[in-house]
Amino acid sequence: MEGPSGPSQIIPNPEDAYCNSTATPTDSTGSSSPAVAKLRKLLFRRMLIGVNDGRYFLGLFHCIDKQGNIILQDAVEYRSAGGFSPPAEQRCLGLILIPAACRSSCQADCSIEEKMSLLCLDK
Repeated sequence: MEGPSGPSQIIPNPEDAYCNSTATPTDSTGSSSPAVAKLRKLLFRRMLIGVNDGRYFLGLFHCIDKQGNIILQDAVEYRSAGGFSPPAEQRCLGLILIPAACRSSCQADCSIEEKMSLLCLDK
C-alpha cells in the first residue's frame, strides 16, 4: 500500500516488543544496558514497597522511569495501627505510582540467587 509520501511502513505493535522477554532495549550506540536487562527480569513479579509514612504496597511490578518512580498494578495498600504491629487495614488500589522520594524499602518476590544477582550491576 502506498500513501502520499511513498510506501506505507508497518508499525510494530509495542505490546509485542514489551512482552517479548528476549528483546532487550538498546541505547543510541546499539548496546543493551545490563541494568535494563536486570530490571526486565523483574517485570510482572510481586513487589512489596514501603513508603516513608509507614504504609506498604504489594503489587505486580509494571515499570520504573529514569527518576526511580515505580508503577505497580493490582496493588494493595497495607496500613498498621502503629509501630511494628501487623497490618490492621488493607485496601485494593489497582494501578498506582510510587514516587522515588517517598520510597523507603523495596522487595521483589524472587529466589535468593536472583536477588543476589540483581544486587550486582557489574555482571
